[in-house]
Order: sequence, then structure tokens, then C-alpha cells
Amino acid sequence: MYRIMFVCHGNICRSPMAEYVLKDLVRKAGRESEFMIASSAVSNENCWNGRGAPVYAPVKALLKEKGISCDEKRARVLTASDGENYDLFLCMDESNVRRAKGILGSKNGEKCKKLLSYVGESGDVADPWYTDDYALAYKDIFRGLQGLLKALH
Repeated sequence: MYRIMFVCHGNICRSPMAEYVLKDLVRKAGRESEFMIASSAVSNENCWNGRGAPVYAPVKALLKEKGISCDEKRARVLTASDGENYDLFLCMDESNVRRAKGILGSKNGEKCKKLLSYVGESGDVADPWYTDDYALAYKDIFRGLQGLLKALH
């Protein structure tokens, strides 16, 4: 089983987009039983009173256009114990990699990679929080997921 955690800053834009798009892709391929897929944040700013924020509305709308629901998703923070429960932490940018490694510690930090490394790129997934370009973030994520699935096939 592939146990994959997507990681971004706040777990309301890029990482839940990656989580739910991958869930959709593996469902359509009949490979759901091969995967455990989740997402988390390196910051706790979208988690309060024990309940995380929902997926940001523009991301939710983009996914809905593609027939993907993420209604039940709430932001959660990456924890050190996630290092024992997941095999791969796919981060959206370099800052996420550094912070995730700090949270996971030396034993599990080596499981962190940038998503776009699966398409041979060292760059970051575009951050729509600052650009408002959710389609570009989706394009980056989708390319990265295609590369990931090819590597795991």
C-alpha cells in the first residue's frame, strides 16, 4: 500500500487539491485499495478550537467543476507521529519541505519530496493564495500526480 501525505502551508488550497485529485484518479483507475491518501499543513493558522478550516472556496469550486467533492475535508496540522503512518510526504514548495522535515524529525524527514520532482522539476507548485490562479496550481498538481502514478505503477 502507498501511504501518501500531501503537505502545504495551511492545508486549505494546494495540498487538499492534490489529495482529492489523486483520490479521484486512483478511484477511476480502480486502484483505491492500493492507496492511503491524506493532506496536512505545516502551520496551525487554519486550525482552531480543535476544528480545521474547510477547503478554500475557490479550490472547492474548481474541484466541483471537475466532479470532485472535498466537502468533508478540514485543515489539519502535520504531526511527528504522521512520520510513522505515511511513507511519502509530497510537499508543494521548498518552504513546506523544510518545515515538514522539522516536524517529522531526522528519522522520517527523508520521506519528504517536492511533488514536481515526479516530473523531473525542482520548482514549486504555484501558490494560488498569492496569485489567485487556481487553474495554474491545478495544472502543476495534475502534472505532478501523473508523474507520481507513473512512478508507482
